[in-house]
Amino acid sequence: MTAILAGFVRCVDAIMRVMRAVIAVLLVVSVLLNFANVIGRKFLSAPIVGAEEVMNFLMVAVVFLGAGVVAYDGTHINMEIVIDRFPPRLRDGFRALAQIAAIAVVAILVTLGVPIVEHLAQFDERSQAANVPLFIPQAMVPIGLTLLALGALARLAMLVTRRAESAAPVVPEP
Repeated sequence: MTAILAGFVRCVDAIMRVMRAVIAVLLVVSVLLNFANVIGRKFLSAPIVGAEEVMNFLMVAVVFLGAGVVAYDGTHINMEIVIDRFPPRLRDGFRALAQIAAIAVVAILVTLGVPIVEHLAQFDERSQAANVPLFIPQAMVPIGLTLLALGALARLAMLVTRRAESAAPVVPEP
C-alpha cells in the first residue's frame, strides 16, 4: 500500500516540476510581451493590440496552475501556529481533514466549471481585443483546480504513508 502511495506521490511530484517550468515560461512570456508593448507604444507609437488582454490571460494561467504547486508544496496560507501546538495525531488529523476539504471543494468547482469551458468552446466565444478563444483561459480554472486536488491528494498520501511508517513495529536486529 505504501509503495503505491509513494509511487503516486513521485508521479505528482513530476507533474508539479513540469508545472513550475510551465509557470516560469508563462511569466517570462508575459514580461516579454509587456516589454515589447511598452517599446511599441512609447517609441514606435504602435502598441500591440490585445497585449494587456493576453497578459491578463497569462496571469490567470499562472495563478491557477500555481495553485496546484502551492497545494503540493504546502506553502499556502494556513494556521500552522495553532495546528503545530497539537499532539502529532491530532495535528495529522487536522491536516488530513484540510486536504479532504480542499479535494471536496475542488470537485464541486471543477464540476461547475467544465460545462462553462465546454460552452465557450462550442460557441467559439473570443476575447474582444486579442481574439483569443475564451475557452483557453477559462480552462485554466478547472485544470488548475484539478492540479490543486492532485497536490492535496499527494499531501494526504504523504500523511498516510508517514503515519503507517511511524506505526510499523520495529523489529530488533539479531
